[in-house]
Amino acid sequence: MPTVLLFKGPYVSRYQSFPPPFLSPPPPPHLGVLITPKSRSRNTNNTTSRKTVVTRAMPGSSSSPEIDNNGALRKFKLNESSFLASLMPKKEIGADRFIEAHREFDGRGVVIAIFDSGVDPAAAGLQVTSDGKPKVLDVIDCTGSGDIDVSTIVKADANGCIRGASGASLIINPSWKNPSGEWHVGYKLVYELLTDTLITRLKKERKKKWDEKNQETIAEAVKQVEEFDKKQREVDELKLKRTREDLQDRVDYLKKQAESYDDKGPVIDAVVWHDGEVWRVALDTQSLEDDPECGRLADFVPLTNYKIERKYGVFSKLDACTFVTNVYNEGTILSIVTDSSPHGTHVAGIATAFHPKEPLLNGVAPGAQVISCKIGDTRLGSMETGTGLTRALIAVVEHKCDLINMSYGESTMLPDYGRFVELVDEVVNKYRVVFVSSAGNNGPALTTVGAPGGTTSSIIGVGAYVSPAMAAGAHALVEAPPEGLEYTWSSRGPTADGDLGVYVSAPGGAVAPVPTWTLQRRMLMNGTSMSSPSACGGVALVISAMKAEGIQVSPYSVRKALENTCAPIGCLPEDKLSNGEGLLQIDKAFEYAQKSADLPCVWYKIKISQAGKSTTTLRGIYLREASYCNQSTEWTVQVEPQFHEGTSNLEQLVPFEECIELHSSGKEVVRAPEYLLLTYNGRSFNVVVDPTKLSDGLHYFEVYGIDCKAPWRGPLFRIPITITKPKVVETRPPLVTFSGLPFQPGHIVRKFIEVPYGATWIEATMRTSGFDTARRFYIDTVQLSPLLRPIKWESVATFSSPSTKSFTFSVEGGRTMELAIAQFWSSGIGSHETAVVDLEIAFHGIDVSKDEVILDGSEAPVRIEAQALLSSEKLAPIAKLNKIRVPYRPTDVKLSALSADRDKLPSGKQILALTLTYKFKLEDGAEVKPQIPLLNNRIYDNKFESQFYMISDSNKRVYAMGDVYPDSAKLPKGEYTLQLHLRHENMQYLEKLKQLVLFIERKLEKEAVQLSFYTQPDGPITGNGSFKSSTLDPGSKEAFYVGPPTKDKIPKNSPEGSVLLGAISYGKPSAEVIDQGNDPEKNPASYLISYQVPPAKLNEDKGKSSASTKSTKSVSERIEEEVRDAKIKVLASLKQDTEEEREEWRKLSISLKSEYPKYTLLLAQILEGLVSQEVEDKIHHYEEIIAAADEVVDSIDRDELARFLSVKGDPDEEEFEKTKKKMEKTRDLLVEALYQKGLALVELASLKGEMAVLAANLGAEVVDKPDGESSPDLFEETFKELQKWADPKSCKYGTLLMIRERHNGRLGTALKVVNEMIQEEGDPPKKQLYEERISLLEGIGWRHLVTYEKQWMLVRFPPSLPLF
Repeated sequence: MPTVLLFKGPYVSRYQSFPPPFLSPPPPPHLGVLITPKSRSRNTNNTTSRKTVVTRAMPGSSSSPEIDNNGALRKFKLNESSFLASLMPKKEIGADRFIEAHREFDGRGVVIAIFDSGVDPAAAGLQVTSDGKPKVLDVIDCTGSGDIDVSTIVKADANGCIRGASGASLIINPSWKNPSGEWHVGYKLVYELLTDTLITRLKKERKKKWDEKNQETIAEAVKQVEEFDKKQREVDELKLKRTREDLQDRVDYLKKQAESYDDKGPVIDAVVWHDGEVWRVALDTQSLEDDPECGRLADFVPLTNYKIERKYGVFSKLDACTFVTNVYNEGTILSIVTDSSPHGTHVAGIATAFHPKEPLLNGVAPGAQVISCKIGDTRLGSMETGTGLTRALIAVVEHKCDLINMSYGESTMLPDYGRFVELVDEVVNKYRVVFVSSAGNNGPALTTVGAPGGTTSSIIGVGAYVSPAMAAGAHALVEAPPEGLEYTWSSRGPTADGDLGVYVSAPGGAVAPVPTWTLQRRMLMNGTSMSSPSACGGVALVISAMKAEGIQVSPYSVRKALENTCAPIGCLPEDKLSNGEGLLQIDKAFEYAQKSADLPCVWYKIKISQAGKSTTTLRGIYLREASYCNQSTEWTVQVEPQFHEGTSNLEQLVPFEECIELHSSGKEVVRAPEYLLLTYNGRSFNVVVDPTKLSDGLHYFEVYGIDCKAPWRGPLFRIPITITKPKVVETRPPLVTFSGLPFQPGHIVRKFIEVPYGATWIEATMRTSGFDTARRFYIDTVQLSPLLRPIKWESVATFSSPSTKSFTFSVEGGRTMELAIAQFWSSGIGSHETAVVDLEIAFHGIDVSKDEVILDGSEAPVRIEAQALLSSEKLAPIAKLNKIRVPYRPTDVKLSALSADRDKLPSGKQILALTLTYKFKLEDGAEVKPQIPLLNNRIYDNKFESQFYMISDSNKRVYAMGDVYPDSAKLPKGEYTLQLHLRHENMQYLEKLKQLVLFIERKLEKEAVQLSFYTQPDGPITGNGSFKSSTLDPGSKEAFYVGPPTKDKIPKNSPEGSVLLGAISYGKPSAEVIDQGNDPEKNPASYLISYQVPPAKLNEDKGKSSASTKSTKSVSERIEEEVRDAKIKVLASLKQDTEEEREEWRKLSISLKSEYPKYTLLLAQILEGLVSQEVEDKIHHYEEIIAAADEVVDSIDRDELARFLSVKGDPDEEEFEKTKKKMEKTRDLLVEALYQKGLALVELASLKGEMAVLAANLGAEVVDKPDGESSPDLFEETFKELQKWADPKSCKYGTLLMIRERHNGRLGTALKVVNEMIQEEGDPPKKQLYEERISLLEGIGWRHLVTYEKQWMLVRFPPSLPLF
């Protein structure tokens, strides 16, 4: 079972030359995991020897005189200005030369949409453009993570106050215009808007202040205890003992609070109103401030939608976090927009920052303007969502953007496929928007480009380049590399369907602006996330110049100008897989655009299929497997000219005709026709590829078309042909060694090996020598399998000195494996010593008859046949079931149309939302993960727009949120609701999902099941024939059985239809490589195993009629009892909402009481009915409850009850058990009556003003004078009677005890009681107890704890669920 880790999010390199703030540190020196492309990178200098020398003429590109063929800056020497320039590299792509020559073509007139984590409009360099215009035109949260429900409308009272959604009283500024007088209110926990980094800083600061206050309070409490002890040397008197205990309880409570402190953050109240012209927003942020005079609502300067006035706010001086506001849906939704990481601001700064006093630190296009489209959802740690991506594209069309930069992505199963790709194609082809995106950080292995940048035809994917100046300046290396190169971690092509993947390269690191909350102006980041905005800024310069000179702008013509004028990086044809066409040269690209201004705007779409096969359409030819590399193949290429929508049929399409001369860069291997006449309807031709004479290793060729009439245009289209001819492993046992591999910084060695059939895992040993300073290596392997993401294993190994390291990982037999070893680009720089690597790879494998084992729920075992095809192997199977999946269907379905404000596609179609509600229950706390097999783990290669879920309890507290990549969440026992939100404009698609099956996957910790193996089919029943291990000789087969779990091992709460999941492994790797113990998942080659939970066994006692015991009562007596119980049932069913209904209930209750005056069940029912009533005459109401409770108590023979409960009877005796149940029920009725009486006595005393009398009777100080006569002993008598019968841990006993202690003045003890009740209570948490705790804290005067608890109340008991 190959483990595939999925990465998604911003393309910032995880491995820095030095780790800057806010970026993850480098991984441990020896780490091996299987992943699919995404988060690292390397370089390209393959030195594969060839048996046949093939001359390959690649299409030429122009190059700058200042840049040599390898992209290295000539004779550079750092001084202050060149150092500053290296922090924001522009020279490498010719941007500085271009602006110097065309000062007004610096991005002016160009609008760039930044699809990212959000842009801080207050960041350095992002206020104005070079010509004084606003830099950031709009800031939009496309994810909805900052949305607040403000649909609740309130009116101000006579004092100009309103009640905020948090419950706070808010004063309205009288100068605010509000013709309607309607104020929309909502609230938000501030931490829900901030990044984890900022939250960590704020928590640290707030905890420090809170600790200081709490320590002061503890000191005061301890002082009170000491003073009491001094005054009262002997505390034998009960009252004094309790007073002493109360004081100690206060100290203990404060100490526990210090240990359990968990800051959920301040709460802000939001108020929205319409001032007659626009929607206005004001926030109350007092909870963020230490000074109570700061942050008040009335002092807030109202904001409106950012694009109207371009104003922003800051929550507080402590956080320094910028935010903007937008109002949607007629004032019912407020979006507070903050960034979800510094990433987006950094990206925007690279592309467009303008520093009038520091021009060397300007972005590439300082004259361009920006639209910030936040696609990184704060709720998901800044990961992108389908909702965010779709809304961002809608915003691009709405704002008439020229360019998109997207420095986000992930691996994909199907390139150039999915809902997002369809929408991107429309935006590019119809609205003529140029889309630039990062290729990914998952190199140096091939086929590691990510979606969408490296896999989508209509997007320009950008690789990351580092120049000597960048290395010496931005990265502060002691010595720069001799020439520019691609960063080691930059993803490489080709795509799985053969396209180039990386189309161009640009500088992949910069010191650029970051948000103000980071408390610094700029920082270093590197990744293809940085190369993409560098390229995007360069494109903005070209578009700015084209617009200024009246040249029609088209993504087709712009892209052709970029690709055909790049400066090559590296000298080998296969370097294109790393660098694309090379390093952008902006000045040359504009010259190309000028020259081709009068040519039609056309793109050449390539579709390729293998001749004679009905296979999926490809975009290139990628011969990777041995079977393709050992024979000649013929391919059909279809070239389809693609014009923009709206192009005139008669004026442009009909006349379009081009004579194309076809060239092959390696005619000995790739043959194509010489000429092609191309018209609007396209043309196909055949290509023959013969790799049989090529040496093992990587080979790259192109077939490209040149316009016969205008050869200066360069290639109009290119057909990439990648051949990875693998080495065949012929030795047995299969062993491959590579000796004496030399490495310098940035050097990459690629080896391609055909994994022998039967191999399932590899044990590799890497030995290094020849160096003194530490060396860091990336070791990657990649295999491709149909309809799977590339299977990648990677390790980062740091050798502090020459030594040996071992690795083990899974492989798929019969498929080509690329092994890429790279010395990190900056590792060993300055040493000038060549590191030497010796690598030994041993293939192992046990071939089994079942890749996935399914136990069907019966008692029968499953037979497994195993054989070793390569060498002798130790067969030692291990199987473990450690998860359970329980299926659920929706309990509620809602289909609705979303708002036109944000969710109407450019085509005019309205996006619909399907909300599915699921209910599930946990009998114990557990770690759970929702699974939707149809939709999970695909965001780009998915035809559905998006999905989002939230899990909440019955109090609406949200415990977990997620999207296509669900995370595990720890939930306490209780009942939960999961809401799943699906979006698409096609109603038919959503209709088909109304009964979508969802699984709740739960980890089995202590309940994990270890399975047994047998040599006999009856083994699971007889227990005979246990199988442990054996040795498999090459070619021999052995069979055994894996038995199902025994019924006593099946975890509790495993309903019928649920599935137990786990892993099974067969082989035993060498001990020095891995120690797996009894965990098959630690084995490099493990497989899925599952067990279908069968129907539960029938209850043997079911069916035994209770009538089997002969009744001693006569028929008439039994009829009378049935009639009585029926009457009581009718009484219980009567409603009491109105006075008339209550009168009807009262008449029936009086009638029944006269008929059955001493029947406890009836009297208890009457008491219950009285308690549920809502009446105006409270005094009479509580007197009635007290009287009714007394009647219940008097109807019970308490002496008999006590005698029976003190007797231990035989539980197997049916009559005893029957009587026991009856007596326990009677006891419960007695406890309930005493409890209700106690509550009523307290309420009655409060209403009559007799609380002082009651308190005095309980031994507390009398504060208020009694103004009436009563019987204060009643409460104490009632409480003492309750003590006899109630469980001390019960809520009823605890409530009265808390009331007793509270009115006794012992608030510390009362607080202790409430805490114990909260800890003992079941699900769901009762709001009343937490409110009581706050009331007690207020009574004691601990304000810091009151504030803390009130903030938690909005977490535990929110008024509503958050918006999706």
